[in-house]
Amino acid sequence: MLQKKDFIEIEYTARVKGGEIFDSNIKEDLEKLHHGHDHEISAEPFVFCLGEGMFLPAIDNFLIGKPDAQATYEIPLSPENAFGKRNPDLIQRIPVKLFREQSLNPVPGFIFNFDGRIGKVLASSGGRVIVDFNNPVSGKEVVYTVKLIRKIDDLNEKIKALIRFLFQRDLKFETRDKAVIIEVEKQMMGFVNLFKDKFKDILDLELEAREMESAKSEENAGKVND
Repeated sequence: MLQKKDFIEIEYTARVKGGEIFDSNIKEDLEKLHHGHDHEISAEPFVFCLGEGMFLPAIDNFLIGKPDAQATYEIPLSPENAFGKRNPDLIQRIPVKLFREQSLNPVPGFIFNFDGRIGKVLASSGGRVIVDFNNPVSGKEVVYTVKLIRKIDDLNEKIKALIRFLFQRDLKFETRDKAVIIEVEKQMMGFVNLFKDKFKDILDLELEAREMESAKSEENAGKVND
């Protein structure tokens, strides 16, 4: 049976109940979601650790205790167990000049990133723009179709998945004794060290950051040229 801290590989598609797709890692469903876009759609299975905040907690809770075998599950979720109820306080009025300073035209339906928050323009008039910062599917019942592909036992696959989740990209690494050494740019070394407890808790490995050899070479070359 699957347990907390097991790493698994899944394919999934999420829909508003009785409605449209809003998330997926399956190419065919992503093409439906991004219909009309001219960029190439890429997709790959998602590897994550159960019970560690890498996916919706309700999905984790559903899968923990299920057989460690290929299976497909339909998982209906209430708003409370998915993306929460809509919060009226997250509908805010913002001066239109803030948009114009960035050469943006805040027409209704426009979606933008405002100080790290995703907002959708509802209306614009009288020098004020009404923006909804609620998750687009908050307040809605959703259904996840989750295909369990396999449980991950290989340590390197687990490390790669955790690195990709935490740093949103692949990074070169190696394992040595009970430690994992990650190569990063010099300016990222302090940031990587913030996740030492996470690696220790999930993988029982000490985390170390090492400056990329290519970055060192470029730095040394710059010193020589100077």
